[in-house]
Amino acid sequence: MLEKLKQEVYDANMQLPKLGLVTFTWGNVSGIDREKGLFVIKPSGVDYDDLKPSDMVVVDLNGEVVEGEMNPSSDTPTHTYLYNHFPTIGGITHTHSPWAVSFAAAKMDIPAVSTTHADTFFGDIPCAPALTEAQIKEAYELNTGKVIVDEFEKRGVNPDAVPAVLVSQHGPFSWGPTPAKAVYNAKVLEVAAEITYHGLQLTRDEIHVPQYLLDKHYYRKHGANAYYGQNNAKSKDHAAHI
Repeated sequence: MLEKLKQEVYDANMQLPKLGLVTFTWGNVSGIDREKGLFVIKPSGVDYDDLKPSDMVVVDLNGEVVEGEMNPSSDTPTHTYLYNHFPTIGGITHTHSPWAVSFAAAKMDIPAVSTTHADTFFGDIPCAPALTEAQIKEAYELNTGKVIVDEFEKRGVNPDAVPAVLVSQHGPFSWGPTPAKAVYNAKVLEVAAEITYHGLQLTRDEIHVPQYLLDKHYYRKHGANAYYGQNNAKSKDHAAHI
C-alpha cells in the first residue's frame, strides 16, 4: 500500500539529518494521499541510519494505523489534526532545529526581517501559545495540533502563504504540497530564524521588511505572475526585459 509515497516520505526524512535539522531522532516527516485519505509517517524513535522505506507507517485520518509493523511517530496526532484542518497541504515536517526552537522558547514570532524569509513566508511566522497543564494531560500531541490551527484561525493567516509555525516552548512545524517541500520549508525556517536572531542582536530598531518588499519577494516565486526559476512560462519573458 502506498509504496511510492512511502519512498517519498523516507527520502524526505533522510534529508533532515543531511540538512542539519535534527539531532538523534528528534524529528519526523509525513506525506498524505488525499484520494485515499491515508498518510505515511516515520516510525517513532528509530535512528535515521537504521531507517528503511518499508519501515514507514500508514495512518488514516482518524489517526489509526492501517499498515506498518512499528509504532508511528509520537507526533502522529498532531499531523492527523493538521491534515484534517489544512486540506491543501501534502506533507508535514516537525523538527527541534535550534534557531527556530530559540524563538519558540522565548514565545516569539519570527518576524519577516529579510528577503530570505519573504521568498517563502508571506509574513511573520506565528508562535502558537504553550499548552496548558490540562491540555498536556488530556491529549498532548492532539492538542498541539489544535493550538496551531486555532492560532492561524485567530490571526487570519493562510497556511499556504505561511507554511510554518512555532509552538511555544516546543518547536517548529512546517508543511507544503509534498513531503520534500515541507522539508525545504523547514530548512528555510531555520535559516530565517538564525538571520533574524542575529539581526535582533545588532539593533533595537524596527527591522521588519516593508510590505512592498515582502510582496515583491513572495509573489515573484508564488502565484499567477511568478517569474522566478525555470518552470514558469513568464520567467523568460521577464528575463528578456532585464
